[in-house]
Amino acid sequence: MAREQKSIKKNTIYNMLKTFSSIIFPLITFPYVSRVLSPVGIGQYNFSNTYVGYFSLIASLGITTYAIRECAAVRDDQEKLDKVSSQIFSINICTMLIAYAALFISLVFFRKLDSYRILIIIFSSNILFTIVGADWINSAFEDFRYITLRTFGMQFISLICIFIFVRKPSDVLNYALITVLASGGANILNMFYRRRFCKMRFIRDMGWKKHFPSIMLLFVMLLAQTILSSTDITMLGLMKTDAEVGLYSTAVKMYNIISQVVSSVLWVLMPRLSVAFSNKDYSEVNILLRRTFQFMLALALPCTIGVGILADPIISIVGGSAFSASASYLRILMAASFVAVMGGGFFGNIILLPSHKEKYFMQACLIAAGVNFILNYIFIPQYGGTAAGISTVIAHVIIGIYTIHYRGSEISMKGWLKDSVPLFAGSVFVIIDCLLLKLGLGSKPILWCLASIVTSSAGYFLILSKMHHVLAEEVFVSIKNRIGKK
Repeated sequence: MAREQKSIKKNTIYNMLKTFSSIIFPLITFPYVSRVLSPVGIGQYNFSNTYVGYFSLIASLGITTYAIRECAAVRDDQEKLDKVSSQIFSINICTMLIAYAALFISLVFFRKLDSYRILIIIFSSNILFTIVGADWINSAFEDFRYITLRTFGMQFISLICIFIFVRKPSDVLNYALITVLASGGANILNMFYRRRFCKMRFIRDMGWKKHFPSIMLLFVMLLAQTILSSTDITMLGLMKTDAEVGLYSTAVKMYNIISQVVSSVLWVLMPRLSVAFSNKDYSEVNILLRRTFQFMLALALPCTIGVGILADPIISIVGGSAFSASASYLRILMAASFVAVMGGGFFGNIILLPSHKEKYFMQACLIAAGVNFILNYIFIPQYGGTAAGISTVIAHVIIGIYTIHYRGSEISMKGWLKDSVPLFAGSVFVIIDCLLLKLGLGSKPILWCLASIVTSSAGYFLILSKMHHVLAEEVFVSIKNRIGKK
């Protein structure tokens, strides 16, 4: 079996395509589903999905990130790989059983969940599919091509099923079943595909003493991140109405989409950086980090600005007039998205985790989650979704400051700001372009959005190329090489 390292550029493209497909399909289906199910149905769907997410976190226990890091480090030693992957898989089976026990106990004792019970049970099947699929082994081997093709295929099938089986407000259960079967089907396929990498099976010798300390650190970190990302919707559901949850969660959906696009490079670099940090090759680490920072900033700046300006037409297109209040929530959350991606996303996921400094990332997430919970508890009853959005921004600022401080002296940030000057110049153009187009196309949301995306993207890239930004130069070199080969 060939073990050559995959190209970072190709893997990034594959992962971005996967991310874009995860964006395009919801953009196609959500305007239809939101109008069919109404804010109340969307609120019930999102509350149930969010609630199950807490137990899914218990089942995963931070194992995905840990597994990618550890399996990538031993992927050239088949015997070690078989042992490590089987140990991690076995631990995951045990945590899954604990999670299911806790979930069903909560359904028995928390009577407020009665109206959500069926939806919660449907979503809970995702826990089983995710664990048995063990998709982390594909990421450890940087097999992003397969992940992308499989994801696209299952999403296409779910798209067809949604338009066939979701036709009226009471079809919220059908919608939940379709979305679960889409992700579950992908994981079932992976049960057979992963055999090409290693012999993964349940074993009694799980290596608890070796794996558990790091897994628990990552679990606490992910628990804090989940509380941070989900507590606003959960607390809105408990303190406000399903309609308020539907409005806010619509903005959250768009916020998550942008964050996923910009963060698509994270999982691509995790295996490569894990090896570089393990070998103490800080020259390679700093080269990768500097280029990655520019790539992420080049995406994050225009996306944050553009979506902030186009929030009203975007929500109008996605959800219709019933969701117009979501636009103000989206603007607040875009600020949170930028801080989250460039702060905890970059310095936490790309630097601290591969360098085995997860305890500092965990501390940052715990502090931020605590602050977020307190602010939500105090201000949500009066200010609703606005308070939830602002508290999210504050929490991510805390994570960003903390993770930058603990990045380590071996990580050099010299020249990073100077490299970014073209990006700020291009972002100014995006602001001017979107506002000018509003004057002529403001009453036509679809045309305004499309025209803004096309002209802003073209102008932004042109400015980057004229100012010789590394991203634009790489694109031109790639195009030149391809033409030369043909």
